[in-house]
Amino acid sequence: MFSLLLHPRPDQEDYLIAELWECGATGISEEDQGLRAFFDPSAGPGLLLDRFAALRPELQPVEPVDWEQVARDAWPPLLVGERFYLVAPWWDAPAPAGRVRLEIGPGMACGTGRHPATQLCLEALESHVRPGSSVLDVGTGSGILAAAAGLLGAGRVTACDVDPEAVDVARRRLGSSLFVGSANAVRSRSQDLVVANIDAATIELLAPELERVRKPGSTLILSGFPEHDAPCGFQAKETRRKRAHDIPSAGSSSENWVCLVC
Repeated sequence: MFSLLLHPRPDQEDYLIAELWECGATGISEEDQGLRAFFDPSAGPGLLLDRFAALRPELQPVEPVDWEQVARDAWPPLLVGERFYLVAPWWDAPAPAGRVRLEIGPGMACGTGRHPATQLCLEALESHVRPGSSVLDVGTGSGILAAAAGLLGAGRVTACDVDPEAVDVARRRLGSSLFVGSANAVRSRSQDLVVANIDAATIELLAPELERVRKPGSTLILSGFPEHDAPCGFQAKETRRKRAHDIPSAGSSSENWVCLVC
């Protein structure tokens, strides 16, 4: 048994976690120094060192332990905003009073709720989802934001992602209300709220479609980028900020991540 300590940027962590599971990790923990993944010897330490060379990998032998329990302990329940209680499926404790249980699934798709951008979107959804409203989640990943909108009382939630594997994962959570594709497949002027937690360059490319699907007077929530890389061409009515080091296990970066509400 051995562990591999990697040193990703905060914006790389969700994708890296999914990739490590695909590589056969038996457990993953988040530490102050970075992400530590545990592997059986058969995983091939040399191949892993080559694959993750850009992330300054540190290989260490480890004593046999219960890696399943290690992995579970690395994902404790988390309070986000005023309403959400984020928990992995194996935590069966009830949500605290006044909060709703939002399950996260560490594994095969982006969206664990630990990243500053995801938390900013969850907090913005709390403020802007209205009972019965129609919500579109573009680039849904694990489906966490679409699920959150439903818990907040949205009447019709639609989600999409260009990654078929992400859609397969999210479908376990959301059922049939999502599809492989993007906003160009959505009817014009049909959405009371549109949320996109993806990178700034993609948001700029999608800007015409995001505007097309919005109803007049609707809300657009954009995140997934640090403040210095915010997308151009949007008039924000509200800007939310969060630093990575304000979040347990989100890394040591002091950079502001932002969420634009337009």
